[in-house]
Amino acid sequence: MRISSQARRAVFLVAAFAIASFFMGGVYTYLLSDNLSKDTAYRKIALFAKVYDLVKRTYVEEPTDDNLVQGAIRGMLDSLDPHSVYLTKEEFAEMQADTRGQFGGLGIEIAKRNGMLTVVTPIEDTPAFKKGIKSGDIIAKIGDKPTDKLSVFDAVKLMRGKPGTIVEIFVRREGVDQLLPFKIERAVINVKSVTSKIVEGYGVVKIKQFLENSSDEMRRALKDLSAKNATKGVILDLRNNPGGLLQQAVEIADAFLDKGLIVYTQGRDKVQVDKKIATAKGTEPNYPLVVLINGGSASASEIVAGALQDHKRATIMGTQSFGKGSVQNVIPLEDGSGIKLTVALYYIPSGRTIQGLGIVPDKIVKALDEPDMLPRERDLPGHLIGKEEKPEDDLRAATKKDKAKIDTSKMTPLEKEDFQLAKAVAFLETQVKNSPTQATKK
Repeated sequence: MRISSQARRAVFLVAAFAIASFFMGGVYTYLLSDNLSKDTAYRKIALFAKVYDLVKRTYVEEPTDDNLVQGAIRGMLDSLDPHSVYLTKEEFAEMQADTRGQFGGLGIEIAKRNGMLTVVTPIEDTPAFKKGIKSGDIIAKIGDKPTDKLSVFDAVKLMRGKPGTIVEIFVRREGVDQLLPFKIERAVINVKSVTSKIVEGYGVVKIKQFLENSSDEMRRALKDLSAKNATKGVILDLRNNPGGLLQQAVEIADAFLDKGLIVYTQGRDKVQVDKKIATAKGTEPNYPLVVLINGGSASASEIVAGALQDHKRATIMGTQSFGKGSVQNVIPLEDGSGIKLTVALYYIPSGRTIQGLGIVPDKIVKALDEPDMLPRERDLPGHLIGKEEKPEDDLRAATKKDKAKIDTSKMTPLEKEDFQLAKAVAFLETQVKNSPTQATKK
C-alpha cells in the first residue's frame, strides 16, 4: 500500500513534533548556547524525526511507538559513560528495591566489565555467598542463556524469582580452564548492610553496602563494641562494598571526623560545587582506625576511605579500589520509567578525584585468593577518564603475586582465613601499644 506524499508529510510532522517536544528541555539549552547554532540543532532534530518516520513506516514488522522511543532513549544514554542508563518501569522498581535492601534472588552484585557479566561482590550470608561465588567471577550463562548480549538488568531478571526455586549459573573463574556450574536456590535477600564482630580484642565493623539506614546501623554496632571494650582500635571493612547512597557515606565519614570537608561534587559548570562538611556532634573517640579496601570497593566506599585518608584519621589498608568517582542523578519519568544520568564527579578533601584512579592504600596488602587483575572502572569502555588517572598508577600488576610461592604453613589461623584482616589487626596492635595513652598507663 502506497502512502500519499501529503499523508507522509503529516506523519513526518507528527513524529518531528513528538521528538522535538520530548527533547525540548535539552534542546532549549543548546539553542541558548553560543557554541551551537540554532540551525544545527534544528537539523539534528529533523534528522532524528526522519529516521523515526522511516522506521515507523517501512520496517518489516510495525514497531510500537513505545519501543522506538525507549530504544532511542536507551541508545542516547548508551552513547555516554557506562553509568548513564535508561531504566524501564520494571528496572526502575528493581533499583528502588535494591536501595531499600530487600529483594528475592541469589545475593550478588553484578556489572558489565569488558562486555562480560562480572560479579562485583557476593553479599555475605546469601545463597550465592554460601555456594562459593567470588568477586571477579564471570557469569557466562544463566540456565541455557549466554550472557554476552544480556544487559545487567536482563541478567538480574533471570536470576531473581520465587524463593525456593533453583537457578543454574555457569561461571568462568581466573585460573580455571572450564566453566564452573552452580545450582543456587533463590531466597528472599534481606541485606543487613552492617555487621560487626570482635577479632583478637579489636572491633571489626563491615559495611556491605550504603543503604538507607547504614549510618544508624554502624553507630549501633560501634556502641555495642564499646560496651564490650573492643574499641581500643577499630577496623572499618569496606572490601567489596559497591557503594550506594551518598548521604549515608557522608554520615559514616562524619562519625569519625569532627570538622573539615568530606567530599564535594563538581559538574560541567565548574562554579556549581556541592560540599559536604563534617560536624563535631556525635564524633567517635579518636581511637586507632584502619579502613580495609580492595578492587571491589567502589563509589561511596571510596569517598569514606578517601576522606579518612586525607584527614589522616585512618590508615587505609588492602589493595587499590575500583575507581568509580562519578555522580548519577536518578530521574523518574512520567510513565514510571527513569534514567540514571552522570552529572558530576566526586572530589575528596585534598582535591583528588576518585574517577579512574580510585584510592591507593597507605599499606598495600593483597588477599591470598584475590585475582591478580580484578576489573576496575578504568577497564570499562567509554568510562570518563579522571584527571588523576595514569597508566603507571594501576597497581594491579605491581601487587601481583606468584601464588605457588605463598607458604601458608607458618601462618596463623586468622592469616589463613583472612590475610588482610590479620594484617590490619597486627597493625592496630602496634598502634595501640605505641599510643600516648598506653605509654601513660605504663
